[in-house]
Amino acid sequence: MPLNSRDLDHSAILLDVDGTILDIAPSPQEVRVPDSLRRALATIADSVGGALALVSGRPISDLDAIFAPLRLPLIGGHGAEIRPADGAAVERRAAPLDPALAQTLKDIAARHSGILIEDKGYSLALHYRAVSKLGPALVQEVRQACDAAPGRLIELLNGKAVIEVKTAGINKGTAVRELMSHPPFAGRAPIYIGDDTTDEDAFAVLPEFSGIAISVGRRFAGVDEHFDSPAEVRSWLERLAGVSVST
Repeated sequence: MPLNSRDLDHSAILLDVDGTILDIAPSPQEVRVPDSLRRALATIADSVGGALALVSGRPISDLDAIFAPLRLPLIGGHGAEIRPADGAAVERRAAPLDPALAQTLKDIAARHSGILIEDKGYSLALHYRAVSKLGPALVQEVRQACDAAPGRLIELLNGKAVIEVKTAGINKGTAVRELMSHPPFAGRAPIYIGDDTTDEDAFAVLPEFSGIAISVGRRFAGVDEHFDSPAEVRSWLERLAGVSVST
């Protein structure tokens, strides 16, 4: 990866979490953060003057708990929440999901053994990692429920063995654009690393900031670089942290 310590003076590092810097676990609650990754993130964050952020579908409270005691700028809920700097207030950017629709989705999940519900308030995710063969039928039921919802100011996100329903108009791309207007990110070129379809919205806004898009696992159209796995991303981050420590 063509990046060295001199580039850090002008770069911002934006990292998706699950499937990018952390290995996918059987459930969202079972992910583990290696201590070496925490140290690397802390070192790189210091090297870029704090311009390192995690960008995730998880709520900010969940991210803080997972990466504790490390605290970083965060985008949570696919852009529904932003904390542009440690100590800053969390900005809520999305309305709560309609309670009636949320209950309908929970009822759908209850009819299928093995479906895990993740209720984030402004969105609801149905994970089917444990019963992948049910995926197509589940996705179809969720789509039909959303089509029948009044107002339909919602959108569906398809991820790795998960379908998520959320308020429309808010995504990782709109959130990255806003984050890049805040110090210490403003004026820097973002390097965004992501692995899933939800990261494509962020990839799409990077040219506005002369940024670099990097995919993990599979190659997306228009990305600049590629990693094969989260382990490879972690190794790169640890090497980058080592470069910044020695200079």
